[in-house]
Amino acid sequence: MSHHTTLRAFARFTLAAAALVAVAGTFSLAAAPAVADEQPSKQEILDGVEQMLGFVPTFMQQMPAATLPIAITGYTSLEAGDTVLPAKTKYLISLAVAAQIPCQYCIWADSLAAKAAGATDEEIGEAVGVAAMTRFWSTNFNGLQVDLATYQRELGPLFAGQ
Repeated sequence: MSHHTTLRAFARFTLAAAALVAVAGTFSLAAAPAVADEQPSKQEILDGVEQMLGFVPTFMQQMPAATLPIAITGYTSLEAGDTVLPAKTKYLISLAVAAQIPCQYCIWADSLAAKAAGATDEEIGEAVGVAAMTRFWSTNFNGLQVDLATYQRELGPLFAGQ
């Protein structure tokens, strides 16, 4: 499968996930139903995925009925949703976090998604580098048991003018 075919497939999945919410029934984390029966069933969700993609990814079949609606809603409303952060920024953040966890599945998907959203290899590298620096500093601060109050007192004035 070519790089462009892979990106089109990922974009198709993103659109399918968004459409799935409408196909399987409206469910929102902000207005979670009081009764579990009010959410779309796992089978309704999987049927919607199959209708949109032509197949159901194995990982979705493996997810329990209790978490699949949450995963779909979180993905469509936050990760792939129209929010204040542009898609490229969200995928770069997700990739940087995935590199630190590490999650090989997320790294693979987020790299493709970031590129599909317009990220360059340089931007991807920088995002991962920033995550690496955050891990570096965190390791030092925690390992050296740097006092947080002292750290904030000393460095707070440096950020006051921003």
